Formats: sequence, structure tokens, C-alpha cells
Amino acid sequence: MRPFSIKTKLGALVVVSVFITTGLLLVAMKTETELRFITVFSVIATLLITQFVAHSLTAPLDEMNAVARAVSHGDYTRRVRGADRRDELGDVATTINAMADDLEAQDTQRKELVANVSHELRTPIAGLRAVLENVVDGVSAADPETMRTALKQTERLGRLVETLLDLSRLDNGVVPLKARRFEVWPYLSGVLKEANMVASARAGIASGSGSHTRTDVHLHLDVSPPELTAHADAERLHQVVANLIDNAVKHSPPHGRVTVRARRGPYPESLDLEVLDEGPGIPEAERHRVFERFNRGSHGGAPAQNAGNDGGTGLGLAIARWAVDLHGGHIGVAESPRGCRIQVTLPGLPDS
Repeated sequence: MRPFSIKTKLGALVVVSVFITTGLLLVAMKTETELRFITVFSVIATLLITQFVAHSLTAPLDEMNAVARAVSHGDYTRRVRGADRRDELGDVATTINAMADDLEAQDTQRKELVANVSHELRTPIAGLRAVLENVVDGVSAADPETMRTALKQTERLGRLVETLLDLSRLDNGVVPLKARRFEVWPYLSGVLKEANMVASARAGIASGSGSHTRTDVHLHLDVSPPELTAHADAERLHQVVANLIDNAVKHSPPHGRVTVRARRGPYPESLDLEVLDEGPGIPEAERHRVFERFNRGSHGGAPAQNAGNDGGTGLGLAIARWAVDLHGGHIGVAESPRGCRIQVTLPGLPDS
């Protein structure tokens, strides 16, 4: 039992009441005071002490009720005082404040999602509408070049929808893993080749989906041993690697280098992955926020064009963490003498 718990306070109230009553009885026996006066004094003293203790217990409850009612009506700025109390009410106050913090964060994320999605949808829809209006009005002919422009806008919409579907899967947590054994070198080589091809196809066009369009950054693959194999869900792992490469390329200096490194993990078919870039890196104080949703802040001291204004939705690294968590693995920012180093560990085969 804690020394300042409510049970202790109620027990102390009973003990004090008994002591007061006993003391007054002893005084009455020595002074021959009538019993009725002693009874009245005992009742008054006990009521005063009880009122004091009851007020110390009910006042915080009234405040908690007011804060909970405010939160239920959408006011997430209210907080309960007395979270530093060393009793059960302090624990409840801390829990309510934490709940209010979480609800406030979720409300902010919801508003940011609506704003981001509205912005991301508006640009390709406006571009597609302009192309089609020109074709309908006879300003432009429906030639292959015009159709390619319309197709690019449609692809941007498709990529945004895929991102939103990933977010929906993340929230629902109902994505089953389809893990299998695969060879790491050809698999990662395909992921890097796809990243290069997509970047080349989109060069000079704002993607609006967060996918990079830079072709000056060199992607390098380092797998050891070459015959390395792993056991994981290939589709989910593709999300992890593609998003990490995308993030690294965006924050790389001109003609920089991004390295994807794979090594055998400590368990059967486990895998240790690293994605390293030569950018400004991430300050230690900001590393815990890197994998939060809608985190579009600067990547260390990255230029403004690489920080939050790249057309991304701020979901790529959050989706990467979700995919790693599905495997029961770990993802985090590791120490690096230069640039940023993201480390991923996948557990491999489950324990039999």
C-alpha cells in the first residue's frame, strides 16, 4: 500500500476519529462531563475532519469530470491539475491528461490529413481537367503526347490512393503477412532498379505523391554474403526499402550516393538492413519523431526544398515502421559519422 494512497487516507481518518472519541471520553471521565456533550463534540470533530478529507478527494474528481466533458465536446486544450499527486487520483489525472494529449494529436493528424489529401488531389485533378478540356474544346488534339500528359496525372492520383490505402491498412491492423524465403541480392537489386526507372520516368515532373524524381543520386547495393537469404513478406519489405530509398534520395546532396546494405541477422533467415545517405543527417533530438505520421520537417539541416515541400504526404516512414512492426522487427535511426543511417532488423523464421 502506498503511503499517500486513498486507502491510507481513509484508514487514517478512521484512526483519528477513534482517537478523538477515546480522548474525549477520557476527558469526560476525569472531569465528570456529561456524555451528551462528549458525543456532540466527537461528532463535530469527526465531521470537520471528514469534510476536510472528502474535499481533498472530491475536488480533483470534479475537475476530472469537467475536463473529460470538455474533451468529449472537442476541447482538447484542457488538462487536469494535480497529476503530481502521489495517490490514485494522481494516476487518474495522469491518464486523463495522456488521453487528452493523444486525442489532440489525432485531431491534429486528422486535420493535416484532410489538408494534405485535398492539396494532393487538387493538383493532378486540375491538370487532368485542363488537358481534357483542351481536347474537348479543340485546343489540343488527342495525340499520344497529350494522352501521356493525362496519363501522368492519372498515375499521380493512383499513387496517392495507394498511399491512403496503406494508411487505412495501418489503422485497421488487419494485413496478414505472407512471409516466404527469398534471395536478398536479386530482390533488392530489383527494388533499386525499379526506383531508378520510376525516377527517370518522372524526372522534371512533380510527383505529388512523395516519390522522388531525382536522377543525379547514385544507388548502391551492398549484400554480403552474395548468396544471403531471408524470410519475410516481400511486398511489405518492398514498402520499407522503397520508402527508405525515397527519403534518402530526397535529402542527398547533388550527385550524392545512397547505399542499401544487407547482412545476415543473428537468427535463422533473419536480416539486417541499412540505408545510408550523404545528406545533413537527423539531429538526435528529432530522431524519435522521424517515423511519426505527417512528419514533413527538415532532415537535419536540409534545404527548404527538401524539407516538407517535396510534395510528400509525410506517411512514407510511418508506413515503413508499420511494415517492420508487422514482422516483429525493429527500425530506427542509428549513429553515423556522415549523413543519415536507418537500420532495419527483421527476425526471420518464427521460433518453432
